[in-house]
Amino acid sequence: MVFIGCDPASATGAIGVLDSQGNYLECFMIEHQDKHIRAMVLKNALLRAIDPKEGAEIAIEMLYSRPNQSSSAMWTFARAVGAITAICELTNYPCHMVRPQVWKKFYHIHDKDDSLDIARMFWPEAPLKRKKDNNLAEALLIGDYWRQQVMGLRDAKSPTK
Repeated sequence: MVFIGCDPASATGAIGVLDSQGNYLECFMIEHQDKHIRAMVLKNALLRAIDPKEGAEIAIEMLYSRPNQSSSAMWTFARAVGAITAICELTNYPCHMVRPQVWKKFYHIHDKDDSLDIARMFWPEAPLKRKKDNNLAEALLIGDYWRQQVMGLRDAKSPTK
């Protein structure tokens, strides 16, 4: 089983892929052009990451508009989140919406630096060298959160153990 985490956004969305033991497989930014998600590119990348014999579970962060966000920015953001969600569902693998408050509480994350620090500790081989790689880090953590929920465990990677 492969576990995919998705941190959606209009221009900075990311995907993280882990195996059933929580090992890093890959992560990548969601391609866009002029703030429009490249749907077929994303769908094909997701399907390449999944071995059809093993299957997958996809966890998507459930996002809402941000305070003080302009209506045009909110519309662009909502369109991107909707497109990413639809594309993930078109893979025909189970998709689950995860509230950010829930998965972040699970890892005791208070800011984006925490996400990067934890992801770097869990997956030192992942390309998380820059501060702006926080979306990749969060996508991996969302996938790992969902993996632990499905498998019914809190493994040794958990920062609370």
